[in-house]
Amino acid sequence: MNHSIHSADRGTHLKIVVVALVAGILVAGFGIAARTNVDYSQTAQSAHVIKAGKAVAVTSAGTSEIR
Repeated sequence: MNHSIHSADRGTHLKIVVVALVAGILVAGFGIAARTNVDYSQTAQSAHVIKAGKAVAVTSAGTSEIR
């Protein structure tokens, strides 16, 4: 039973490295599998232009003031 990483033997270090490697592979695999296949690239036909309206300042009272 090793309570410190400094006093651990070679086998314990190897186990830690293997567990970390497997966990990293599982997290990366889950991230790749959860990714959607939506195309986020914008072209001239699909770009949406949003124009800014009037400036609005929010006060500490929670009401807005149009300037």
